[in-house]
Amino acid sequence: MSTAASLPTSLQRAIEQRSLLKVIAGLANFDQVSVARVARAAAAGGADLIDVACDADLVELAAAESGLPICVSSVEPELFPAAVAAGAAMVEIGNYDSFYPQGRVFDAEEVLELTRRTRALLPAVALSVTVPHTLSLDRQEQLAIDLVAAGADLIQTEGGTSAHPLSPGVQGLIEKASPTLAAAHVISRCVDVPVLCASGLSAVTLPLAQAAGAAGVGVGSAINRLSDELAMVAVVRGLREALGSAVSARV
Repeated sequence: MSTAASLPTSLQRAIEQRSLLKVIAGLANFDQVSVARVARAAAAGGADLIDVACDADLVELAAAESGLPICVSSVEPELFPAAVAAGAAMVEIGNYDSFYPQGRVFDAEEVLELTRRTRALLPAVALSVTVPHTLSLDRQEQLAIDLVAAGADLIQTEGGTSAHPLSPGVQGLIEKASPTLAAAHVISRCVDVPVLCASGLSAVTLPLAQAAGAAGVGVGSAINRLSDELAMVAVVRGLREALGSAVSARV
């Protein structure tokens, strides 16, 4: 049985309905005030899951502020057990957006090794792994297959940092999301685990992510870069409505 069965029922249901909304506080964001603000906004706006940096104190803080399940992200597997002991429902390798400006790139072999180490440390915890967008689509596809064989329960796509929209408005939003949407389309058709689409998404492109095969989406900078909590709530609600309307349209 997949360790994804260890996820809270609410998350399993959201994945089954292909409407999971994950709000990302930031892999490199250890600011407790910021994380608390994101957590409250995520809960008030209708998110299903909060993704925070891999730190036990942040897990407890985000859970207390939101009442939602918590995912922790890191590229250091040895940090995961303490976060799980603090209450994290899921662990995630990636995403890697915060590393690219530093010139840090993750190749397929490294991501696969991180996955194996994480699964060895946490054999019974749900594991999501991000496939680097720096790989060509055919290599992303093969890596996703290898990651599932190594124990990944969910695969996440990315790509917002590589997109450079040339157009304003809605067309620009679609251009921004195109790398992660393309990856979701390819990967969702080659693995039998849920695919989460993240990085560069907006309310405009969330339904496109679902149409591409994603069971859920992750949105970070569109929310966590804001300083006003009410504005954050408004953005999360808009994302929730976008996912909801797409679900209704399929019924």
